[in-house]
Amino acid sequence: MDDYQDTYTCPLCVDGIRDPVTIPCGDTFCLECIKIYWDQSDHTGIYSCPQCRATFTPRPVLRRNTPNVGSLEPRTLPELTPFPYLRRDVLCDFCTGRRNRAVKSCLMCLAYYCETHIKPHYESATFKRHKLVDETGHLDRKICPQHEKGLELFCRSDQMCICVLCTVREHRSHNIVSSEEERTEKQKVLVVTQSEIQHIIQERMKELQELRHNVDVLKGNAHRAQADSDKIFTEMQQAVERWHAEISQLIQANLQSAMAQAQGYVERLEQEIMELQRRDAELRQILDTEDNIHFLQNFPTLSVAPEPMVPKVLINPEFSFGEVTKTVTDMKEHLDDICKKELGNISKRVNDTPVYVLIPRTGRLKGSMRVDFQEPKSRADFLRYACRLTFDPNTAFKELVLSDGNRRVTRKRTVQYYADNPERFDGFCQILCVEPLDGFRHYWEAEWTGEFSIGVAYRSISRKGKNSNSLLGYNDKSWSLLCSDSGHSAWHNKMDKDLPGVVRATRIGVYLDYAGNSVSFYAVSETMELVHKFQAKFSEPLYAGFGVGSSVTLCTVEKNTRTYR
Repeated sequence: MDDYQDTYTCPLCVDGIRDPVTIPCGDTFCLECIKIYWDQSDHTGIYSCPQCRATFTPRPVLRRNTPNVGSLEPRTLPELTPFPYLRRDVLCDFCTGRRNRAVKSCLMCLAYYCETHIKPHYESATFKRHKLVDETGHLDRKICPQHEKGLELFCRSDQMCICVLCTVREHRSHNIVSSEEERTEKQKVLVVTQSEIQHIIQERMKELQELRHNVDVLKGNAHRAQADSDKIFTEMQQAVERWHAEISQLIQANLQSAMAQAQGYVERLEQEIMELQRRDAELRQILDTEDNIHFLQNFPTLSVAPEPMVPKVLINPEFSFGEVTKTVTDMKEHLDDICKKELGNISKRVNDTPVYVLIPRTGRLKGSMRVDFQEPKSRADFLRYACRLTFDPNTAFKELVLSDGNRRVTRKRTVQYYADNPERFDGFCQILCVEPLDGFRHYWEAEWTGEFSIGVAYRSISRKGKNSNSLLGYNDKSWSLLCSDSGHSAWHNKMDKDLPGVVRATRIGVYLDYAGNSVSFYAVSETMELVHKFQAKFSEPLYAGFGVGSSVTLCTVEKNTRTYR
């Protein structure tokens, strides 16, 4: 029954179904939820389905379902259908005796009407200007609590629905528009939000499919490794049987651990997808409603796309059971002494290699870039992560001139004409690049003349004033390497470190391992001499930044090449 709860959602509590019951129309709810819902209709003797609105007389007997829950691997997501905003039935205000269910609300009369009593609104010219909407309840929320008039306007200054009398005093001189006009503007926002959620759903479904496939591959590799190990161990003498048992235990332990982690990630991805689908259904419903006030009052809670719940999961390509087969072959050849040594080595390698890598949702792996967990050593290794950057003219200090497609910046001693911009540095001769850097790994190179600083910074670094808050490397929002003819020094949060013995290099390479929380600076050569490495816990996307003494040029580098350009 717990598996049933994890797989299906009750439309009333919008949670996993507990003690599921299916009513005569075929819809399924939690036993307690539908019981409470129908208890509210006991005085009418008519019981309806909160999903499809089918009615029943007398009250149906509720019996727990006994679903046959089989293997949930692989599990399929249940098909979700749109459902109305949940509410108890509203009755007609004009029926006498036994009151009928209301089908319309009049926003002028502020009353509910059944099918019989709504007819005058359609037939009489007296009600021609009255506004009828599908019955949604909550008419009390459509009345101004201060003036007891219908809410027909929207105050953009205070972001609230108001009546005509509110414009005289409480909201006098405010930015007032009609509810229809405000709904039109906010509907555009919800349409964009809905599009974003639908795009996220597609991405998560693709990730879920890839994860399941990779888990199957991982399981196959484990089975093949086990089979190879068994074949080799049967040829060994009794003296090495105890090592056979340890190898089998190592494989099974890692496989079970990997499968347990994968099942958790699968379930969390399924939960996020179902939540996004539920949110999408809510947006479809609110976008289709005719009730502007209801729309505007629900807008604040529906206009913001939900934060991602689960980081992206990738199978670590470095996690392989092939090492096991190789090791047991060596054990067969070298027997007991070599077994002791190699078993310790392989155990450490397998146990220290993560099966999965969690990537923050703010980052995206571009194209078909392969995830590689080895630290780069040669320049060719670094160039695998090369990225193309351009200077952001909106951040350029007033004495800087950009050229070569915003890939070169030169300092002039005369003030340039730049429009005012909150992003522009006005106290120091600095500039940032346009491209945000996060997710995984990035590498770029720059050539310089004159005194020069190079580093990375959060977008939130201050741009105004001549103080430490806006100077690259002198605050907790930036990390920088200062280069000059007299030497090098590393700066972060007002702490500097002199770097004696560093050979002067006119080309500096920057290697940002965002997921690894480090940024390193290298004197560019085929062997890549490390100048300095910062370890930090990055919390925002980073931007390449430069302090310009004379000129700085962003070098053109290509992936998997050793050629300078």
